[in-house]
Amino acid sequence: MKDKKIKINKGNDKKEVRTPHHIVSYIDNLKADIAAFFDLNSEHTFRPFDVHDHFGVQDKKVKQLINEIIHELEEAGRLVHQNGGYSAGPNKEVKKGLTGRVDRVNKSFAFVIIEGREDDIYIESEMLNGAWDGDIVTVQPLTKNSRNSRSGRNDSGKSRVEGRVAEIVERSGTEIVGIIEITSRYAVVQPDNKKLFDPIYIEPEEVKEAQDGDKVIVKVTQWPTRRSQAEGEIVQVLGKAGNNDVEMHAILAEFGLPYHFPETVEAEAQRIPDKISEKDIKKRRDIRDVLTFTIDPVDAKDFDDALSVRYLDEGVVEVGVHIADVSHYVLPGTELEKEAYRRATSVYLVDRTVPMLPEKLSNNLCSLRPNEDKLSFSAIFEISPKGKVLKEWFGRTVIHSDRRFSYEEAQAVLDSGEGDYPRELHTLNTLAKILRKERFKNGAINFETPEVRFRLDENGKPLGIYQKERHDSNKLIEEFMLLANKRVAEYVYSLSKGEAKNTMVYRVHEAPDTDRLQTFANFVGKLGYKLEVEEENKIAKSMNNMLSKVEGKPEQNLIESLAVRTMAKARYSVEDLGHFGLAFQRYSHFTSPIRRYPDVMAHRLLQHYLDGGASVPRDSYEDASKHSSERERLAAEAERASIKYKQVEYMSMMDKDREFDGIVTGVTEFGIFVEITETASEGLIRMTDLGDDYYELDKENYRIIGQRTKKIYTFGEKVKVKVKDTNLARRSMDLYLAGTIPSPVRNNNGSGDRDRRPRESRESRSSGKSSRSSTSSSRSSSSAKPKERRKRR
Repeated sequence: MKDKKIKINKGNDKKEVRTPHHIVSYIDNLKADIAAFFDLNSEHTFRPFDVHDHFGVQDKKVKQLINEIIHELEEAGRLVHQNGGYSAGPNKEVKKGLTGRVDRVNKSFAFVIIEGREDDIYIESEMLNGAWDGDIVTVQPLTKNSRNSRSGRNDSGKSRVEGRVAEIVERSGTEIVGIIEITSRYAVVQPDNKKLFDPIYIEPEEVKEAQDGDKVIVKVTQWPTRRSQAEGEIVQVLGKAGNNDVEMHAILAEFGLPYHFPETVEAEAQRIPDKISEKDIKKRRDIRDVLTFTIDPVDAKDFDDALSVRYLDEGVVEVGVHIADVSHYVLPGTELEKEAYRRATSVYLVDRTVPMLPEKLSNNLCSLRPNEDKLSFSAIFEISPKGKVLKEWFGRTVIHSDRRFSYEEAQAVLDSGEGDYPRELHTLNTLAKILRKERFKNGAINFETPEVRFRLDENGKPLGIYQKERHDSNKLIEEFMLLANKRVAEYVYSLSKGEAKNTMVYRVHEAPDTDRLQTFANFVGKLGYKLEVEEENKIAKSMNNMLSKVEGKPEQNLIESLAVRTMAKARYSVEDLGHFGLAFQRYSHFTSPIRRYPDVMAHRLLQHYLDGGASVPRDSYEDASKHSSERERLAAEAERASIKYKQVEYMSMMDKDREFDGIVTGVTEFGIFVEITETASEGLIRMTDLGDDYYELDKENYRIIGQRTKKIYTFGEKVKVKVKDTNLARRSMDLYLAGTIPSPVRNNNGSGDRDRRPRESRESRSSGKSSRSSTSSSRSSSSAKPKERRKRR
């Protein structure tokens, strides 16, 4: 126990004498920690002084105590003595512990995120037991005494739970994407993933056709231990790093997202007839004679939703929300079904869409293209002039779209009152505004986070960055999609018979954690904005007021992004938990089955209940919901990675002497993050580039303070910066303050300052222990898509 001496027989510490239970608890905890140390390193043998060294013990009496504990563990069969050392015995204790997913924050530490637990468990890198980011592990919480002994600080662990990885339950993946570095004696692959800090050793004969600097996919054949690094073999050479197609494919591979469809899936899709049969039409409600149109981005290729308008008596309007009937073509048990489930979502990178379904379905059969008959699943509402739903109908239909609008074309008609169908568009826009106002009145939160878009040349090179604007035409479509999703969920619920409610796949969004909300309120308070968080029914109104006040301010993007992160993540579940952000009692995803598997499930369940079916078992749908939520998370991370790559690529082409306006978006022990306002690109100013003073982190006040000058840099502060260095391989950018001289540029080979030596153990030498939110260098920027999508509500 480094620098921590324990008094057992001495009487000069009255507190210790009066509380012998403290001594007993200490010894029991120490015994558990020593046993766990041997269990975690069961393949190795340790001598007693190795154990002393591991626990940082210098006091002779504590060393003697540890030796006695080792002897007791040997007698109990927990340890085996051989060749002068000890190793874990056959009777080692098996603990289930806590199970969660590793979030590797930086080289020094990680957190293990445990479902249902509010606080994450802090794990120092040396306690990860070879676990990598994304792995599912069991964790043994550490005693306070062992935490103090490692850190040398008496306050460690007061505000967080620390632990060690006891077992790796499941690896997040064996295939890693990175850049290969080849020498005459060996090769290593430096992972692209910012959260993987260890290179993978490649035997010379496993290099195959890869060349130095190529982007490759390597399969891990031997995972790292405390004494050896990971080893692997090349399974695919993607091409030269820096090529646009290579980088986009690498991002997909990094997150385990498929690009090409298996031949069996493509073949099955091709066998589907192109023509709709009369038999199928007769089974459906025929509304081909009702005015119908789509409104989508100008570059959209698949149209999965359409609106129809028909005027009834007394000012009542019939509005139909028509969704491509994917479930008619993708049947259970087919290869198409298996692949759709596996992907669970389409992926939108900056320059391409990777669809959930093959092109014949996504861009042809299931795309509601103009002037073609299409099979759809519809929600049809009769709505009063005041926006009240008077009547609703759900079922399968056949439609005929009369017009394909882009958002810009529809907006031009709304603005001018001229063009195709001005009356109908005006009616829909009026009703949408009423529905939107009602949502906010009921407590919906108005998240209008900006989307970063790129102008690209034919080779994918970024020519410019801009933020996409949202107009009434966008909001019009969104409002009717929300209406359909909400009413479908409520309708399925209403068809339930008895106390047992019908199984349904819901899109749920729980109320935010109170501690995280208070932290956010404290933060915006320091920027001059007030947020009421004491009463849940006032949170939404207060949040909307605050967000409206930051609109147009330099800190808008920062505050909106942090507000979204403060909220719980929306997910799929069969549990009827409601949607906090939308203020809906229940809500589903029904409107995008071309690109979301949960919508396909919702269509099937709705039809099952329309046919009079009883509630179905929940377990398989809950499993599919969890799978879909996880695939959505990976797709979102891939999208953000592609955005970050293009932002860094664009900034790498800037004049090195150019100054940019920025705003401080993060403060850490190793520097401050700054977002360049013009391009929404985030970079890091390292402490070494703040050379005028030694700065310390004031974590509670979101700032760093110079020891000598007392100069302060704080969250939300405006600064002027220049680009010091860009690293495309790591999708990162170093900045420095305008008017200062930066330190020399470090090696820019994609590996940063990571140890590249082969086949030897490396342990972190950093002692940083900040929270995840303040230290992660892989924070995401605002999302951008190559085509417009409905927001992930």
